[in-house]
Amino acid sequence: MGFIKKNLLKVIEWTDNTTSTMVYKFVCPDRYEIMQGSQLIVRESQAAIFVYEGKIADVFTAGRYTLETENLPILSKIAAWKYDFKMPRTCDIYYVNLKQFVGVRWGTANPILLRDKDFGMVRLLAHGEFSFHVSEPATFMRECFGTVRSFDTDKITAYLKSIVLMELTDLMGACEIPALELAANYRELGDMARTKACEKFSGLGLAVDEIIIKNVKLPESVEKAVDKRSTLGVLGDKMAEYAQYESVGAMRDAAKNPGAGGAFAAMGVGIGAGRRVGASFADNLNDIGNPSQKSVKCSKCGAIIPDNAKFCSECGTKVVPQDTAVCPKCGATVRSNAKFCTECGQAMRVECSKCGATVKAGTKFCPECGNKID
Repeated sequence: MGFIKKNLLKVIEWTDNTTSTMVYKFVCPDRYEIMQGSQLIVRESQAAIFVYEGKIADVFTAGRYTLETENLPILSKIAAWKYDFKMPRTCDIYYVNLKQFVGVRWGTANPILLRDKDFGMVRLLAHGEFSFHVSEPATFMRECFGTVRSFDTDKITAYLKSIVLMELTDLMGACEIPALELAANYRELGDMARTKACEKFSGLGLAVDEIIIKNVKLPESVEKAVDKRSTLGVLGDKMAEYAQYESVGAMRDAAKNPGAGGAFAAMGVGIGAGRRVGASFADNLNDIGNPSQKSVKCSKCGAIIPDNAKFCSECGTKVVPQDTAVCPKCGATVRSNAKFCTECGQAMRVECSKCGATVKAGTKFCPECGNKID
């Protein structure tokens, strides 16, 4: 029976039924599998590594191989293979998965502090995905998994995530893209980060295939400021109507407060809102009843008043018609270009005793040299 078992042709293969296994060590229940004429099957997206006495002897890519010394020149040079597979060999076989591992999530545990030209110093949170594969099986074995029986993505993705985050953080800080324009540059940033990360991945026998940025989140306070700014842009020339609407809403909300404070607050808000709304309606009625009537601004408080009013209805200041001036001595109204008052003879223009500039009578200091006018 032992003689028959030794002479059976064995098939060495690995069927991967997982989504995360990167390395699998072929199990040899006895030492009769690796014999002259044994069949080695390596599927697409796999590589088989033969290890003898702790050293990598050979790496097989996809295909079907009959193990003979003629087609294993590297193995045949090892002294332990002098029996030409007629006797079982103490050799370990590792299958390495070369497929692309996708959907590895990354995210910033702490905000990235950046300087933005629009908002100053801002903190950003970002997240996304990346994918990678084994590009050099021998290098990957030497640098990562060694001689462990099985190796999966969980054992290395944490380290790979740190590489991706480091490259993205450095890139976002160096490119100085405004926070409001980051969304339009997700693909470009991901491609640039992938190029930089490949240098560090290659040292492990790996290659990064793609880095995807799904979202970059601004601080809540900055998001609220952007929303308000967008609202103002949408309203445009409707700000007056929007202010009236907000006033009425505030009056309604305050009136719902049953407390005494709420009642007084409602009264105050109602009075203020009522005055503004009433003034708006009054102006509209005046415009309808007197379409030709003109209005002017008070020279003191800036209130809008009819041009035929003698005193400002808000502050009581005497209204001076256009192209006229007021005598500083008697208060009479004269033409703006008059040299003397027609009521008392007061000079309407005086000269600065220092620079000779002509200024209005009643001016306390010369606008040209600052000299006090006597």
